[in-house]
Amino acid sequence: MIVITLAIASGTMLLMAIILSYILGWANEKFKVEVDPRIEAVLEILPGANCGGCGYLGCSDYAVAIVTDNDPVNKCTVGGEACAKQLAEIMGVEATKTNPLYAVVHCGAHSDDRLMPTEYRGEKRCSAAHQVAGVQGCTFGCLGFGDCVRACNYDAIHIVDSLATVDYEKCIGCGACAKVCPRNIITIVGFQEDMIPTVACSNKDKPKEAKAVCQVSCIGCKICSKSSDIFNVNDNLSECDYERYTADNYEEVVEAMEKCARKSICFIGKGIGQKADSRPSVLMQK
Repeated sequence: MIVITLAIASGTMLLMAIILSYILGWANEKFKVEVDPRIEAVLEILPGANCGGCGYLGCSDYAVAIVTDNDPVNKCTVGGEACAKQLAEIMGVEATKTNPLYAVVHCGAHSDDRLMPTEYRGEKRCSAAHQVAGVQGCTFGCLGFGDCVRACNYDAIHIVDSLATVDYEKCIGCGACAKVCPRNIITIVGFQEDMIPTVACSNKDKPKEAKAVCQVSCIGCKICSKSSDIFNVNDNLSECDYERYTADNYEEVVEAMEKCARKSICFIGKGIGQKADSRPSVLMQK
C-alpha cells in the first residue's frame, strides 16, 4: 500500500512538473520582450563604472537611453572620446567632439588664508559641520573634512592644507564630489584647454565682510572684468565664462590675475594645482 501511495505521489509530481514546464515555456514565448541587440553591444563598450557621470543611475540605463531614446553617445566621462567613437559606430551616428569634463573647486583658501578660525569638535564630515553655525569665518568656503575625497572612486581629489584640491591627471568629471559637497563649491566644467583660469572663491558677501574672513576672497571689484571679458561680476563675486576661454585669451587673463589684489584668480588643469605654482610668474615661464 505504501509503495502504491509513493508511486501515485511521484507520478503526480512528475505530471505537475511537466505541465508547469509547458506553461512556463509558453509564457516565456508569449510575453517575451524583444531586446534590441545594440543595447548589449553598447554595454560591452561602456566601461561599467556606474559612476552616474552621464546623468543615469548606471551604464545599463545609459545604454538603453542611447539605443531607445537616441541619447548622445558622448556622455561617458570615464570612457572618453574613444568610447564615444565606438558607440557612434554602433548607432550609425557621428560622434561630436566635446570638451573633457573636470571638477573645479571654487575656493582657494588654505589654512593660513582663513581668518576668524574656530575650533570644531563635531563629526569630521563636511555634511555635519555645515549644519553648525560659525564653524568657520567664511560661510561659503571649503570645510576641508573630505566628503568629496570619500565620494571619489578615482583618487582624484584630496584635502591639501585644509582645501579640497583636484588631481587633474586622475579626474574624469563624474561629478561624485560635486554631489556630496554641502556648500556646492565644486562644479563640473568642460575644459577647452588643458589649463584654464578660474575664480577660486564662492563668497558673495560684501567686500568688508569678505575681507574679514579670508585673505584671498573675491570682493567683486571688477578689475578682472576690465582686463578680460571672460570675467563677469554678480553678487559681489567674479565668475569665469569657461566656454569663452581659449589660448587666445591667455595674456589678458594673466593681466587680470596680476591686477587682482586678492589673488582670487588662478589657473587649474593638468600639470598644475590650485596653489602658489599657478600664479602668473610661473605661468609666464611655460
